[in-house]
Parts: sequence; C-alpha cells; structure tokens
Amino acid sequence: MHLPILRISGYAWAAIALWWLAVHGGPAQTPPVPERIANALLQSRSGPQATWDEETGTQLEGLDAEWYNTANGDYFHYVKRTVDSYVDARRSASAERQPNTPVANALLGRQLLRLYRVTLAARYYEAATEVRSQVAASCGIPSTAPQPSHAGGTGSAKLCVAEPFLAEYASVFHAPQDFEAITRDLLQWEDATRKHSSGATDLGPDALSNDQARLAAALVDSLPYYPTDDLGRRQLMTLLDRIAAVITKQQDSATGAMYAISDGTTAPRRAVPRPAASLYIYAFLKGVRYGYLPARYSTAAERAWDNLQKDADDANLRGALLLAATEIDLAPTATRAHGQTIMVDAWFNSQQRKNAAGQMESFHYKWSDFSDSGYSLLGHMFQSYGMSTDTLYSAPTRENLSKAQFYLIVSPDIPVKNPNPHYMTDQDAEEIASWVHDGGVLILMENDPPNADIAHLNLLANRFGIHFNDVLSHHILGEQVENGTIAVHPDGHLFHEAHTLYMKDTCSISLRGTASALLSDRGDVVMATAKYGHGSVFAAVDPWVYNEYTDGRKDARIYGQFDNFAGGRELVRWLLDQRPGTDSTTGKNDRK
Repeated sequence: MHLPILRISGYAWAAIALWWLAVHGGPAQTPPVPERIANALLQSRSGPQATWDEETGTQLEGLDAEWYNTANGDYFHYVKRTVDSYVDARRSASAERQPNTPVANALLGRQLLRLYRVTLAARYYEAATEVRSQVAASCGIPSTAPQPSHAGGTGSAKLCVAEPFLAEYASVFHAPQDFEAITRDLLQWEDATRKHSSGATDLGPDALSNDQARLAAALVDSLPYYPTDDLGRRQLMTLLDRIAAVITKQQDSATGAMYAISDGTTAPRRAVPRPAASLYIYAFLKGVRYGYLPARYSTAAERAWDNLQKDADDANLRGALLLAATEIDLAPTATRAHGQTIMVDAWFNSQQRKNAAGQMESFHYKWSDFSDSGYSLLGHMFQSYGMSTDTLYSAPTRENLSKAQFYLIVSPDIPVKNPNPHYMTDQDAEEIASWVHDGGVLILMENDPPNADIAHLNLLANRFGIHFNDVLSHHILGEQVENGTIAVHPDGHLFHEAHTLYMKDTCSISLRGTASALLSDRGDVVMATAKYGHGSVFAAVDPWVYNEYTDGRKDARIYGQFDNFAGGRELVRWLLDQRPGTDSTTGKNDRK
C-alpha cells in the first residue's frame, strides 16, 4: 500500500537526518511513517512538561506503541521523563491538583501502570492506585477510598471513561470481579452516544464523533485484558463490530473519508474530525489484528488512512495519528496467523514473585512480564501477525497442548530459582513429542547450567536429535559484553539479514540424526532445528529475546551494537513458516 510522505518541518527532518548519519555513516534514508511522526512529536516539544492533558496522554500512548514496534528506547525514556516531571510537580504542589479532564486522568493512570510494569518501581504503583481510587466511584468499582464522580465526555456526570486503565489494573492485580463493572460502563458509554445522536444533548457538532471514536479505541484497548471466559467479552466485541459497521457504511467510496453518524438534525453530513478518524483507524486495525473484528474492516481503515494523509502536516501530528500509524505499520502481517496460538510454559518454569500489591505473580519469560525478565515484547512480535498468546500453568498433556499450535519452554527451573521445581519426565516428553509429531511447533530455549535445568529437558530434546550440553559458554563478567557477541550472516533460511546478537551465559548444543544447525558461534551450535513427523522443533542455548536485551532501554553505548529485536522478528517469521499451511512474509522488513 502506498503511503504519501508526511510534510514534516525542516527542523524535525534535520534532526532525523543527523541521527541517521551519526548511526549509519551514510546518506539519510526516509524512516517509516510512524517513526517520522514519533520523531517529529519529540522534536516539537521543548521537553517533558509538568502539565497533563488529553493530548499529552494520547501522544505518550502512541510513543508506547511505537516503542514496542521498533524497540527504540528513546521513545520509552521520553515517556518516562514526561510522566516523572508531571508526578514530581504534582507531589510538590497542591494535593488537589488533577489532570484537566477525566480522559486525561485515565490516560495518566495507564502510563503510570505501564511504567510500574516495566520498572517495578513502587512509586508508579502507588500513583496508579491513587488514580484508580479517584475514578473507581464513577466507574462502579469498589475503592478503599471512594472519591466524588468525575464528568465524562458525553455530558453524563457519572460516565466512566477509564475502562482501558481499569481493565489493565484488574488484570495485573488479580481483580477479575472488576470486569463486570467495566463491561457495564462501556455499554453505558454507547447508550450515551446514542442519546447524543438523537439530539438529547448539545455539546457541539464534533462531540459525538470524538466520543464514539474514543469508545472504539477504549474497546480495543480494554479487551486484551479480559479473561477469555468472561461473559462480557463477547458483548463488547459485538459492540465494536456495530460501531465499525455504522462508520464504514458512511465512508466515502471514492476518497475513503469517514463521516459522522447523524446527530438528529437535517444539517449536511460532517466529515469526522482528524483525531477521531485516527482513533477509528487505530481501533479497526487493532480490532482486526486481535480477531475482534472481521478482516474487511482493515481495508476500510487503510482507505481512511490514505485519505487522512492527503493534507498531513506538522499541525496534524497528534497522538491519535501516531496510534493509527503504529497499527498501519502492522497491517501487512496482521492476519497471517489468525486462529493460531503460541502457549508459553509456566510449569517447568513456574517462578513467582511478589508484586507491589503484595500478591504473588508469575514472572520470568512470561508474556505478562513487562520488566527486564519478561517476554512481553516477544509476545508482541507474535501478536503483530494476529497470533494469540496463552500460558500453560499445568503439565503439558496432549489435551492441554491441543489448544495451541506453538509451545515455548524456556529455562526450566532448578532449586536455586524455585524451591519446588517441576522437572521434565518421560511421560511429559512423550506427550509433547506426540503433539509435535501431529504438527505442533516446539520452541526450546535453554540457559546456562547455574541458571536452568538441562538434564531433565534433554529427556525431551534428545527425542529430536538435539542435546543441550552441560557447559558454560559466552560467559560475561560485568559489562564486558564481547564474549556474548554473536555475528549472524544472512543464510536465506532462518536469517535473511545480517545481525549482531547478544547472548549472556549459555550452554551449547550437540546434534545427531536429522537435526541440523541454524546458527553456530566459535565452534558451538547455538541454534538448531529438527523435523519430527508433521511438526518442527527449534532450539536455542539462551532465552536471548527477553525484554532486557530486546526492548532498547539499556545503555545504547554498550548494547546499541546488538539487535536482538530485529533477530527476534526474523525468528518469529521463520517459526510461522514451520507451521504446515502457514505462509508468512519473506524475511524482509515489512515496515513502510
């Protein structure tokens, strides 16, 4: 799909060009559209501000999304500085000081919660919990300290607009009882927009479009946190489909422009405001990617995006536009793995930690772990293809594994990591091997001997001609990272592009039978594969795509020379190719 080039200010372009020259030492190439928007937003602000409004919160949401699409740590660090400056100013000023609208307050809560999940710093949890207490009363959720209701965007004094924040909070801090109220609030939000469309309120000609677009975005941002068996989940998906059907029905067939639903008057129809159109594009594309909406809405959203870019300039570089751009960036791969699930093991690696609320939670190589030890970014790589992510907390029986097409086992526990480890047994190995034989794709990521069980995992790996050796390789002392450097040359099979990977403290692999090496370093096999019946196995000597060495937050002077993120994207593409009947893209970068 052709995306017209945005007209970005000369100052922003100069900054981008200088950055490219500094990094690559050659002529600047045009960055992808969302990167251009994100970089221009950073350049357009003199620095983090001590004030907070809806646009600030939306811009940071967009930067969060682009951070996860690119692993550019600059985006995260900018978000963190902005939130810190506001929180510090708020603490030093009056305790009554609040963001200027309920929507802004909810967006602040989301940023605080995200920063807590990434950094595990208690200050962000405490601030997020304070925001939750403030919005809980207006959202029908019990709070330890109920607060007065806040006005919503459609004129209802008790309308809740904080559902994505509340849904994420409920998911992270184990409060499934909150989802009933969150569902009710989202349905009430729709009722309020219906009253507006019938002329029951008068908040201006664009209020209905803006509010309904916010609702569509709130739905796709809330649903990922819902338990799959929650009764309200299907209701909300139906609501999202209803909104998408109404908006796309009125879309201009020639230009792709979106038009507002009727406000009950005889006035000519109005084009949807640009921020609202951006939120609709974001909501429809993310809804398609997650499987909440039929794929046909992706075409409608892409046509609306093309129309939106016809007069794009600096004045229109808003947060909502960046959110839309981040989903446009994923659109080429967004449905290629629909109907497929990757399940990460939480049985052989079942480590627990106490969160800031004093609750025990699973962590270490888990989708839900956004901190250094987690696989949240790897999960996003799979989700960018429309794949579902799941976690298996029990032993891997054939019945349990039948729910997934991909199964990932990472760094099995030893007593120093977990006082009660679940070791691989012959029966476990038989169940898993049988599942692979029938077409499953098994992913094994081991670790070094002091940090993971190798002997018992070999009960499984040996069945495929893969054996993890009980040796310590790529050993790192402090920040002397040279021993962890692994050069990757394009081979046209797993890797189509050159990379420099980083693996800290690994084991090694021996092969027999039909198993073959995918990557070797200094005489050791570090990645291998094997076919087994109708299925496939991938093995690596390290969990190398965890957040700490993938998300770009670490010191770029040291770790900027590695590109585990780009290597991880290639691995995910290759894994999809191993699934019978799955046709992913080539290894070329899909970003436009």
